[in-house]
Amino acid sequence: MDGGTITSFRNPRVKFARELLRSRKSRAESGLTLIEGYRAVSRALDAGIAFRECFYAPRLFLGGNEEALLKSLGGSGAVLTEVSEEVLRKMAYRDRPEGVVAVVETPRRGLDGLPARRGGLYLVAESIEKPGNVGAMLRSLDGAGADGLILCGAKSDVFNPNVVTASTGAVFSFPLAEASNEEALEWLRELGIPVLAATPEGAVDYRGVDYSKGAALVVGAEQYGLSGFWKDNADARVAIPMRGRVVDSLNVATAAAVLVFHAVAGRGERQG
Repeated sequence: MDGGTITSFRNPRVKFARELLRSRKSRAESGLTLIEGYRAVSRALDAGIAFRECFYAPRLFLGGNEEALLKSLGGSGAVLTEVSEEVLRKMAYRDRPEGVVAVVETPRRGLDGLPARRGGLYLVAESIEKPGNVGAMLRSLDGAGADGLILCGAKSDVFNPNVVTASTGAVFSFPLAEASNEEALEWLRELGIPVLAATPEGAVDYRGVDYSKGAALVVGAEQYGLSGFWKDNADARVAIPMRGRVVDSLNVATAAAVLVFHAVAGRGERQG
């Protein structure tokens, strides 16, 4: 333990942590990010992420497992620092913090770190802008048992605290890579993975596709959809039929979940 409870917002370590919360530039330059909440911190620890420091406020704990988590964090080399309830609330992203906020090293993820599986199931997400959508996609992919996520032309910071929160910590454990469109396509072609571009004007109903040989499902930016690169290089353009009178497309994270869970079922894989 640090030896004393920090009660000042002006403490340099508190100010630095708050800067990681607010600034993408600070996260990029330092190679660090901020995560909060028992589940996200636990999953990051289980994934072998390097922790620098953990701030905690016992009055905000929601359960009885936080002390054991803090002991494990201390054993991993993290500095444990108690702060007041007011200070932790200022460091947290969520309106109802759970009493644990940690500074961790952000891993760098390339295609060489993805599981390369012939017949695998991957999601390619191009130019996604909203961190919450990235996090939601990671949560769905992990839940479905997919093999990996490739982010191309990412406009969203992968380790934005909102990604961590929306993914419930899966950003630290699920196979993830950042690559250019060209690099991603080459990697998929080498594995013989069919590339399916999801677009509202797609000619093929996503339910009519054979997923037995695997698939790379490609989804595009919330506002503009997929670029011509993926439409032109896809083996097929698939669509999710819309029956509404007004809505002609789904939120990108929702569309990704629909496609991935169906593809998993189409491969005959059991959910467990």
